[in-house]
Amino acid sequence: MRPVIPYVTAALLFGLGVYGVLRRRNAVLVLMAVELMLNAVNLILVTADTTAKAALPHGGQVFALFVIVLAAAEIGVGLAIVLQLYRLRASVAVDEVPLTEAPALVPAEPLAAAAGVERPSGGPADRPEGDR
Repeated sequence: MRPVIPYVTAALLFGLGVYGVLRRRNAVLVLMAVELMLNAVNLILVTADTTAKAALPHGGQVFALFVIVLAAAEIGVGLAIVLQLYRLRASVAVDEVPLTEAPALVPAEPLAAAAGVERPSGGPADRPEGDR
């Protein structure tokens, strides 16, 4: 097997992934670009395993499985962050994320009133100041 074709394909995939990470504004597309880069690494690992004689048999394939597990975990955590970002900002644009300011905390009572949830009465907040 000629290893040049998979290496060139992996290099193109990795370059496309780097371009996607650097140029895209949408967080979901950035995650897809990261997945492209991880798939390029998998292709290199499997190709290197089949072409090079290593002391560890099928070592590249085992590392490729670890990269697949890492990619699944990255997608799970990344999508959770993107969903939370969308809930807070109503946008998933990466360049609009403030990195220096603390997030504004919204009081729970207006949200509960807007959702139609009533707060139970008789709690510590309903007692006069002298009774606490």
